[in-house]
Amino acid sequence: MTEITTVKQRFGIIGNSPLLDRALEVALRVAPTDLTVLVTGESGVGKEFFPQVIHAYSARKHSKYIAVNCAAIPEGTIDSELFGHEKGSFTGAVEARKGYFEEADGGTIFLDEVAELPHPTQARLLRVLQTGEYIRVGSSKVQKTNVRVVAATNMNLQEAIAQGRFREDLYYRLGTVPITVPSLRERPEDIPLLFRKFAADVAVQYRMPAVTLDDAAREMLKNYYWRGNIRQLKNVAEQISAIEQTRVITSEVLAKYLPPQGGGAPMAAGTMRMDDTMSTERELLYKVLFDMRADINDLKRMISELMKGGVPCPEPVRDVKALLPTTAQSSYVPAVASYPQPPVYAESKEVTDEPPREMTKADMQREQIIRALRRNNGRRREAAAELFMSERTLYRKIKELGIEDNS
Repeated sequence: MTEITTVKQRFGIIGNSPLLDRALEVALRVAPTDLTVLVTGESGVGKEFFPQVIHAYSARKHSKYIAVNCAAIPEGTIDSELFGHEKGSFTGAVEARKGYFEEADGGTIFLDEVAELPHPTQARLLRVLQTGEYIRVGSSKVQKTNVRVVAATNMNLQEAIAQGRFREDLYYRLGTVPITVPSLRERPEDIPLLFRKFAADVAVQYRMPAVTLDDAAREMLKNYYWRGNIRQLKNVAEQISAIEQTRVITSEVLAKYLPPQGGGAPMAAGTMRMDDTMSTERELLYKVLFDMRADINDLKRMISELMKGGVPCPEPVRDVKALLPTTAQSSYVPAVASYPQPPVYAESKEVTDEPPREMTKADMQREQIIRALRRNNGRRREAAAELFMSERTLYRKIKELGIEDNS
């Protein structure tokens, strides 16, 4: 029995693809060293197994192994999570706390989704990798740690570097030894094995006969694109096992669980499909239009009350202009200014101050974000939920559009 076969049995890795065997071979060779490893591959291919293999076959196997999902930690607290903080260093820091690098001293730390780290944290991480030194948040004391770092990402870091979202020096420091995990479409011979494993797991868990595939269904599985890789295949196997009464699955039955999709390159993490982007922008535009309509209705009501009450209006143009929303002032002024004015009100000519400017999509997004922040008293989480976006996306939009955030 070879060492790679032993690793597969120990960690439950299914497959006989040469690309998979090559990735495991590199992991086993680099494990006894302390070199930094960068694991790359699409989402859902099983990158999380490789740092476990590296740690288990290293000299640090009896020390701690800590896995950190960098994308799941808010940007404002990630430095504290990784490097610790001192008591009173920020609101809520009622006591000193160790970070992951301090907790994992002597062991291995796995940084998943490392491309999601903000730039200041990337600089801190680079210093740890170069010198083993770090400073807790709110402290001036330099501390040292002896940690083996294994990072993973499903992003194209070269593109992230070109766009200024990832440090080039950190990329070369992390990628001392690169390991590329193959996608499921690159190892089609393993797809029936994985399906059989997932179907057998469901059968054992719920005490039912396991489903099997006929030849046509097996070929359909092997030729499908599998944009979601192993995670998607497991989802399909579990759905079929739970829903279908027949235990022999044909291609006609299988086709109901495989959504049609093209063969283009899968999306990188952190990106949105075009239809998702258009849907989000459409929602924002609708909300802007609804708010503008409400402002116009309020304006009509106020003008109607003024007219019915007979309240004298010595400066009608200026009063109406002050009541209009800032985004719609220029478009409504000509309609008001077109009314004949008595000659004594010569100052009404000040209305024609500048030509109307058409609002851009960025202007609408900026106004909608400001409205949402005001309605939620500056609380970004509630504002993000109202705008149908994540808190991280809202934070990025605030920075891009130059919005003052007093939260």
